[in-house]
Amino acid sequence: SLRQRLAVLRAGLALRRLDPEDRALDDMTFGEWLTARGQDTTAIETFWDLIVLPTVNAAAADASLKLAAKVFVTGLLTEAGAADIGWARVPLSALHGDAARRALEAAGGEVRSRVPVKAVRPGGEGLEVQTDEQVIEADSVVVAVPHDAVAALLPSGTVAAQDRLVELGTSPIVNVHLVYDRPVTDLDFFATVGSDAQYVFDRTAGAGLDDGRQCLAVSLSAADSYIGMASGDLVSHFTAELARLLPAATGATVTESIVTRENSATFLGLPGTDSLRAGAESGLPGVYLAGAWTDTGWPATMEGAVRSGTGAGRLAARFASRSAGGEAPGSAR
Repeated sequence: SLRQRLAVLRAGLALRRLDPEDRALDDMTFGEWLTARGQDTTAIETFWDLIVLPTVNAAAADASLKLAAKVFVTGLLTEAGAADIGWARVPLSALHGDAARRALEAAGGEVRSRVPVKAVRPGGEGLEVQTDEQVIEADSVVVAVPHDAVAALLPSGTVAAQDRLVELGTSPIVNVHLVYDRPVTDLDFFATVGSDAQYVFDRTAGAGLDDGRQCLAVSLSAADSYIGMASGDLVSHFTAELARLLPAATGATVTESIVTRENSATFLGLPGTDSLRAGAESGLPGVYLAGAWTDTGWPATMEGAVRSGTGAGRLAARFASRSAGGEAPGSAR
């Protein structure tokens, strides 16, 4: 209704006046703030949650106001191009993992995958990284692991509130991939209103399909209601839901399907979590922290993760260069 649209506009103007760096905003939920500004359940579910769910990985009713403010103020309200949307046309493993490996190896680095690290600790000449098979000496180390794995890797007291990092919690993401025997939409991606499908992406190219079939991925954030469902039930439910949303899908057949689940995809951006997010520098010289859970100011998004990794990498290279007596960072161990 016009009344609801005007109320959303007024709330947006009020949101624009918030400072995302104000730590006091982490004392309340985004939902509480919205309700106090006249946003009813319909407005929250059809507009605000549409953006908060995939960015904070929590509904407005649960999300920290500070994190929601960062998304809206920085990501939508600062300038015209701030809300531009980009999406990957290839699998994220190719976009991130494969590209990172190539860059590291081109710089003279060695990439060892499937080598679990047991501990990072001070050593005789710097730092030691303990694996199942050996101890690797290092000048500097970037610890880029989930927040709930940090305490077991580092000596006690290395990170502020180290024993409380588990209190950041986790939030799941589920993706339901459906391969249709024919194209059912010409949209690259779309968001849904009045549906639990949330966001749907065309993954045909990424799936390597060139035989006339189409692959759609239903991406579900804050997926607590779906993480424990049987794959067959999820496929049946969202096949029916997409048939309701896409007329062309009604007569199409799903020839293949796959469900992927990330039980601990991100930290849970509730009020009170801001004080638990650690900075890049740890209490152990040469050890730096990276990850979307660190104190980036952003929720658990790619934007935050990239900023964190870049910052930690620069600090580690600088420290290693100093430790090596001014040698180029590329020569650091």
